[in-house]
Amino acid sequence: MSGRLVLVRHGQTHSNVARRLDTRPPGAELTELGREQARGFAGTLSRPPGLIAHSIATRAIQTAHEIDSALCAQGPVEFDGLHEVQVGDLEDRSDEAAHDEFTAIYRSWHHGELDIALPGGETGRQVLDRYVPVLDDLRMRYLDDDAWREDIVVVSHGAAIRLVAAVLAGIDSRFAIENHLANTESVVLAPITDGRWSCLQWGALTPPFDPEASPAITVTAGGDAADASADPMG
Repeated sequence: MSGRLVLVRHGQTHSNVARRLDTRPPGAELTELGREQARGFAGTLSRPPGLIAHSIATRAIQTAHEIDSALCAQGPVEFDGLHEVQVGDLEDRSDEAAHDEFTAIYRSWHHGELDIALPGGETGRQVLDRYVPVLDDLRMRYLDDDAWREDIVVVSHGAAIRLVAAVLAGIDSRFAIENHLANTESVVLAPITDGRWSCLQWGALTPPFDPEASPAITVTAGGDAADASADPMG
């Protein structure tokens, strides 16, 4: 059986705590809780991954290095294209109006309107066009090799992960929109025939992914049950 692709959201950052739309690399650093979350994620893995990849953002780099250190792995690798959805004119804002504008456009992407742009920022199609080729390359170089058995951990960002995973695995848009990823939660994809992907896990949830189910709420150390859904980037 081939390895899997584990798309994990970075640990908590100072911007997450302030609820700021922090998308432009390099971005904020991890909090101490964020570092603990990264080490805790490493402890949930049944075996060390064959590769730890990460985006160019500081929070992803730091998360990947904490995971790598906890596992005594061979060192994470940076890939361009895996960074967060770029919110443009909404960058660094924490007000509800900014969150609402981001959420409205992000929802439209999940409903197929991928060419709508965030003000001064990206369209959903632009996100997919830079992100998906990285995953395709990882699949071609590693997961499609019959001799490869390990998982690949990709440390990335909540909004980008949810959009990409929903498109690649055919996840219902209502489910993907409502089920946020808390810091260091992951989406697990397995390669299947004809270049397609199957989603094996979304946060704490496993198939079938029912769009009518209540949104997944995760309680993390130092947080509360509303943290995941209150974070627009999750």
